[in-house]
Amino acid sequence: MTALVSGTAPTAQGVGPLLRAWRERRRVSQLELALRADSSARHISFVETGRSRPSEEMVLRLAEHLEVPVRERNALLLAAGYAPRYPETPLDDPALDTLREGMERLIRGYEPYPALVVDATYQVLAANRGILTLLEGLPEHLLQPPVNAMRLTLHPEGLAPRIRNLREWRGHLLEQMRRQIALHRSEPLRTLYEEVAAYPVPEGGAGEEPAGPVPYFALPMQIEHEGRTLSFISSISTFNTPMDVTVAELAIETLLPADPATVKYLHSLLS
Repeated sequence: MTALVSGTAPTAQGVGPLLRAWRERRRVSQLELALRADSSARHISFVETGRSRPSEEMVLRLAEHLEVPVRERNALLLAAGYAPRYPETPLDDPALDTLREGMERLIRGYEPYPALVVDATYQVLAANRGILTLLEGLPEHLLQPPVNAMRLTLHPEGLAPRIRNLREWRGHLLEQMRRQIALHRSEPLRTLYEEVAAYPVPEGGAGEEPAGPVPYFALPMQIEHEGRTLSFISSISTFNTPMDVTVAELAIETLLPADPATVKYLHSLLS
């Protein structure tokens, strides 16, 4: 695993405009936010216009009800004149040894099915043997650290030519990134999105969409491996109550086999 490196700087705007931007992004009225936060619409208005300076507790309460990401809560506190509340501990710090070891045990225990750990910009921090199986034969320049899961998947020299329903799967991934950009206001994520969205889509072969409706309960990723088509359903897990920026931005993605043939094949590879 690698460390996450980033920082949060105070803003000259003050906290009011930032809170208003988050409220509008969540499509919540001042009255509704006031009711949720046990305040008044008048006080919310005064905070947003800079006529009233909110307490540290009020900033955190409003951020909680607006579902502001942990990293951005620190930015709100700084803008209001308070110290950041949430640390950002490097993932290789000894303080996170238990967390790191637990995630690594989790993805190893998921074998032979693929599983990996990524950060907020889809940098791969850990992967099990199931993932390595899918990456066999990819060019070395895509596998040089830091490895990025979105780049690996959508790059024309990456997994893209092997994904049989690429147009559907690509559309799903790009929409997922757009939602995250709207939620987190992340410029690094926006830069990554612009890069991968501009990749050409391979024509013919594995890039063709399957004929007829997809007979699955969720959109699968259908990918070729050594002449076989494997089908997976993606599931993403995050930490429920993170108190650290690094931990808040971790995600564990597991690929669940979507048919018995995929199950049998994966077990035969790693048996």
